[in-house]
Amino acid sequence: MEYNFRDIEKKWQQRWVENQTYRVKEDKNKQKFYVLNMFPYPSGAGGHLRQI
Repeated sequence: MEYNFRDIEKKWQQRWVENQTYRVKEDKNKQKFYVLNMFPYPSGAGGHLRQI
């Protein structure tokens, strides 16, 4: 079975548009906050800070 990425991407991108999957609603009444999320990965040995 061949993976036809053009058809698959087209299908899902259209569905995301129809369902407004990535639509953002800004609520000015809510307090702003900053989120930094990083997943650990093995290639960072010695190069990333670690919380102990």
